[in-house]
Amino acid sequence: MALTLNHYSIRSADLDACRSFYTGVLGLAVGPRPEFPFPGLWMYEGDTTVWANAVVHIIGIDRNNPKGLQGYLGDRDEATLKGTGVVDHVAFFATGLLPMRERLKGLGIEARERTVPGLGLHQLFLDDPNGVVIELNYPVAEAG
Repeated sequence: MALTLNHYSIRSADLDACRSFYTGVLGLAVGPRPEFPFPGLWMYEGDTTVWANAVVHIIGIDRNNPKGLQGYLGDRDEATLKGTGVVDHVAFFATGLLPMRERLKGLGIEARERTVPGLGLHQLFLDDPNGVVIELNYPVAEAG
């Protein structure tokens, strides 16, 4: 069996904050999404005409009409939808560490940094608007 990560999904009551974070911080683009019976966003890395490039699916919570989401994906208590729960973090390989540091500084976002011993990776950890921990892995040579 060949196995690769396709995407991760989060539920959020604040699609605007998620759109801002994933476009403004990570540089993803909003692209096409199937006509599900609930609001949401698919965030793409690369060509938005290729659905497999939708690496983050944001599932919108419509408090005025929750039936579409409940019928399609099941009911979840909104109070439990904060942070990563048992999933510790979601990681991406990235390039452009210095521009990312500048972008984060300009946005007032504080990242946690560390270098992985022996792997040649320098990491940034940040939190999305829902408290999901995002890890960005850069070549250690970019850390300066």
